[in-house]
Amino acid sequence: MYLSHLEVTDFRSYPSASVALRPGVTVLLGGNGQGKTNLVEAAGYVATLASHRVAADAPLVRAGADSAIVRATVVRDGHENLVELEILPGRSNRARLNRSPVARQREVLGTLRTVLFAPEDLALIKGDPSERRRFLDDLLVARQPRWAGVRADYDKALRQRGALLKSAAHLWRAPRRGRSGSHAFAGPRLAAGESLEEARSSALTTLAVFDEQLAGIGGALLYARLRLLRDLKPYLSSAYQTISESETPADATYRSSLAQGLPVTEAVAAGDVPSQDDLVAAMLDSMEQIRSQEQERGVCLVGPHRDDLLLTLGDLPAKGYASHGESWSLALSMRLAGFRLLQHDLGTDPVLVLDDVFAELDIGRRDRLAELVGDVEQVLVTAAVPQDVPEHLLGDDGQILDVLLGTVTPR
Repeated sequence: MYLSHLEVTDFRSYPSASVALRPGVTVLLGGNGQGKTNLVEAAGYVATLASHRVAADAPLVRAGADSAIVRATVVRDGHENLVELEILPGRSNRARLNRSPVARQREVLGTLRTVLFAPEDLALIKGDPSERRRFLDDLLVARQPRWAGVRADYDKALRQRGALLKSAAHLWRAPRRGRSGSHAFAGPRLAAGESLEEARSSALTTLAVFDEQLAGIGGALLYARLRLLRDLKPYLSSAYQTISESETPADATYRSSLAQGLPVTEAVAAGDVPSQDDLVAAMLDSMEQIRSQEQERGVCLVGPHRDDLLLTLGDLPAKGYASHGESWSLALSMRLAGFRLLQHDLGTDPVLVLDDVFAELDIGRRDRLAELVGDVEQVLVTAAVPQDVPEHLLGDDGQILDVLLGTVTPR
């Protein structure tokens, strides 16, 4: 699998740009602010429908433009597929596959698969749990695109349940009984003729429906994450040992928000993968145990959205204990592990993108990384100066594209 052509219109700093690519190593060379990262960001957007730099789409559209367009020609097994994406901030984005519109944008997922490592990935080690959850879910979708729909369904169910908890929070805190319109009642406003007990009962009935919905989807997502992590861990350990040349083992353990003391919770902490049905039941049990806390706070406290991934080097958590170099090595190892897992599953190489990575590594780590990725079908590298890229990575067949003020020129 490789990108043979990438074209952007009104994307980031580019009014327009058209770049021909080929298998092997391509280095996008240019100083800071010249637009090289914008190009690999566009490639990543085709693969994931998201940016690795910003959470919203609006910054992707060039200032003064109403929309941005990204076109990518992807070659796999000798067959070409054209993906066209129109980014419309504040509206629904549009997508075409081989010039035919698709009903939902996510139907193009899987046409191109990329693994991208960028300076922002240091947040995988030092950042909030949301960074590590996103890593798992993005890799899950790259592995099996259907999980994009599951994630969307879970987010929708989470918003609905959260909205109910928030809107009904005053019912649980109401101090006195009464009827709507009663001067003796100082609590929340109720429907005409409705008692506080009736309002609470109605809210609880609706909440039970949302519990079942959230647990059903959340249990499926949790099951998929646990299976993914089980398959990923051997690649993580191997990649870290190679990149760091350290005997200290790297590991990852899933931290679930399920209630403590449940057999399923203990199994997850031990690295096991319980059945999906058991995970759904454990989510429902956990919701029941902390029902009063959720009602008081008006938020959902159980589910994949509250989970984390504990990364360790030896017996110590990487966050807070790993040195800067160890953190970089571990973050890079996580991406490389994801690459090897996809490579195994797909039977072909995803496109590997190294965005300004070599500048952050010492000479030893640079050389070891170059050795690891030298045989990948297509590697896109961004660098500020030629000295940042190991010579043996580029080899005789690699190409250099100079990027200057949004102009891309083959060297």
